[in-house]
Amino acid sequence: MILFMKKYIHSLQLSLFVLSFIFNPACYGQGSWVPLPSCPGYANGVSLLLTDGTVMAKVCTGGNDTVENMWAKLTPDAHGSYANGTWTMMHNMNKTRLFCSSQMLKDGRLYIAGGEYGTGDRNGETYNPLTDTWTMAAPLPSVPITSFPLQIYDGNSVLLPDGRVLQNCVLPTSVDNVIFNPVTDSYSRAPSCLGGADEAAWLKLPDNSVLFIDIASKNSERYIPALNTWLRDDTLPVMLYDVFGDELGAGFVLPDGRAFFIGSTPYTAYYTPSGDTSRGTWLAGPPIPDSLGAVDAAAAMMPNGKILCAFSNQADSGNEFLLPAWFYEFDYLTNTFTQVTACAGGDSMNIRCSETGMLDLPDGNILVSVQNSNQYYIYVPGGTPVASGAPVISNIRAINCDTFMATGTLFNGISQGAAYGDDWQMPTNYPIIRLEKNDSVHYARTFNWNSTGIMTGSMPDTTYFTLPAGLPYETYDLVLVANGIPSASRPFTPCDPTGVTQVTQYNDKFINVYPNPASGTATIVFSSGKGGNFNLKMVNVLGQVVINESGNAVAGLAQQVLNLEGVAKGVYSIVVQKDNSIYTAKLVVE
Repeated sequence: MILFMKKYIHSLQLSLFVLSFIFNPACYGQGSWVPLPSCPGYANGVSLLLTDGTVMAKVCTGGNDTVENMWAKLTPDAHGSYANGTWTMMHNMNKTRLFCSSQMLKDGRLYIAGGEYGTGDRNGETYNPLTDTWTMAAPLPSVPITSFPLQIYDGNSVLLPDGRVLQNCVLPTSVDNVIFNPVTDSYSRAPSCLGGADEAAWLKLPDNSVLFIDIASKNSERYIPALNTWLRDDTLPVMLYDVFGDELGAGFVLPDGRAFFIGSTPYTAYYTPSGDTSRGTWLAGPPIPDSLGAVDAAAAMMPNGKILCAFSNQADSGNEFLLPAWFYEFDYLTNTFTQVTACAGGDSMNIRCSETGMLDLPDGNILVSVQNSNQYYIYVPGGTPVASGAPVISNIRAINCDTFMATGTLFNGISQGAAYGDDWQMPTNYPIIRLEKNDSVHYARTFNWNSTGIMTGSMPDTTYFTLPAGLPYETYDLVLVANGIPSASRPFTPCDPTGVTQVTQYNDKFINVYPNPASGTATIVFSSGKGGNFNLKMVNVLGQVVINESGNAVAGLAQQVLNLEGVAKGVYSIVVQKDNSIYTAKLVVE
């Protein structure tokens, strides 16, 4: 967090050019750029992928990082093209925010919190895309001992395995954390970090732990969700923070399972996870060319496994953020950086690398924004998608004529997608469903995915999805995408509107248990109507209650994860009571 406004006094002049292309990743050795239609607002922060395939972008009315609360939506055209998509304005947030936390929640809502500038530094709010409405979260909890209130500011955040959000609070000290519960829209205290998390990049590892490097140091630590605690990890061999503003670049999990962090200095570092609570291992990575650095800059993991990076000159005592910005691709297989052309052509762009934003799109391209400009770009990567990152669909089950459940593996992909230091988060490690017919493309809306992890291997994945309004009754090729990497397609036919009685209706008392048989954990999904309180019991064959849990369900389909640790093998009954309805199912514990 830099405590002065990041004002940019230069006038941004972007030369626009028109490219025609057909998206075929195998056709390009190096990526290419395509400009989008002008956005009705000017880029003012993060771009985020909603679970229906649309993009919402934080925008303003223009002018040097104006602190506003506006959002624009990008909808792909009928052929699935974002480059030829349509921009529309959305409802405004309740608070103004610039440089803030952001996470996509498992129920399909969006979580936004804090703001280095604006009126939202002490609170969060959620956006419901079904109603285009924003709802304020409950106030932050009080700070023990001191009267200084918690402030999220530009604190980092990460989505936990149970669907809650671990949220860092920069003030009064950046070791303070809270947890946001999306069911109650409220916060609770969380364990403090061991060192300062301000300006850090938080990275989710395949074991669901959260890794970061303490500010202005070579010390690293990890949050272990299962233990609800922070543990000290290995020491870095190089310094990634600069000494003038303590900035840092992004962090990524590579396709080979290692982590890669980009410095504000010309240094990078690899981290090999232990996979458990013991320390991992840091090694120095390749230097950034020409002594450049990612001084608070965007980067994106592309489907081909390479990382698109934005760099500028290193910070100095006179100026933390320097012109211009260069773009590079990093290849972990060859340990090399390769320069690519800039968004508007040429070797560089007359902006700071901190003014860039990136987002992984479902079609395999990268959306790139430039702060304070209404011109967005798409970067079309070369190569082919990483085979190990392809989701696998095993089954699709109809819940009713609008709602379906897909099961399979790797629905959350092998990385979090794009990243940007600490100022905002834009992970896309959740399933996106695309329906293709000849040259037409429709996106479904996914929600209640069972996993928030990455690189989950053969672990069973589930997501629910609803069909877009007015979808013609035809047979489609259904593709599930994670971070731009598609699954193999499978035939999918929605309900025949003249024969809906052929589809089993699960609306009133739908309940599903998976995996089944199970060990470790099991997830119970049930229809919850308008939401509200419920009670769940797990009963053995003797009629004894083994697990008794209560909760507050979201509207529609709710889910509850059961911890089966210590539960004996056998057959159990699951009984869910919601209002006057009772749902029952069988669960086999192995």
